[in-house]
Amino acid sequence: MIQATNASQTSRSETARRAMIDSQLRTSGVNEPFALARMNAVAREDFVPESAREIAYIDRSIPLANGRRMAAPLFYGMMLAEAQPQITDQALVVDSGSGYLPELLRPLVGLLEVITPEQALVKNRKGGCFTLLLVDGAVEELPDSLSGRLGDGARVLTGLVASGVTRLALGRKTAGGVALLPLAEMGIPRLSEFDKAKGWSF
Repeated sequence: MIQATNASQTSRSETARRAMIDSQLRTSGVNEPFALARMNAVAREDFVPESAREIAYIDRSIPLANGRRMAAPLFYGMMLAEAQPQITDQALVVDSGSGYLPELLRPLVGLLEVITPEQALVKNRKGGCFTLLLVDGAVEELPDSLSGRLGDGARVLTGLVASGVTRLALGRKTAGGVALLPLAEMGIPRLSEFDKAKGWSF
């Protein structure tokens, strides 16, 4: 009976994963074979709380046990497609706590390091060496402590908050800084650690 139940759950998850790819990713322009393959290979339900496993593939964010949220599938599919990860990449992921994004990326790059938003705020004493940065959430700005970990020419994919609207954004490190280009508007959980400092106004 237990085996039958597990088989039924697996079947439901596989069906939900196929529906996610066909109804959420392909219809939104995510058609890169490598991105779809990873989204199909990684069981999203394994990265959410037990109470949310049945809704792991909905097109909305899901609350995590640490108080953060896991973004909708489209965010991750578009991020992978835009990042175009290579096996020669040394990748850095700022993980919101689910572990889902690092698992999607892991076999696509040569080296992967995962840090928390809190760790990203700590100044790195090593020289910048990473060629790819993915941030699992939306930021108002990337702190120097994070961009300093990147080598010149490194690609950056992150959510970006501007005027209360969140968008997926693509950037590249040049001349010691990172300029971000907003791509697609979508709901992305905000990482408050990367909010801009509020100044006085008169």
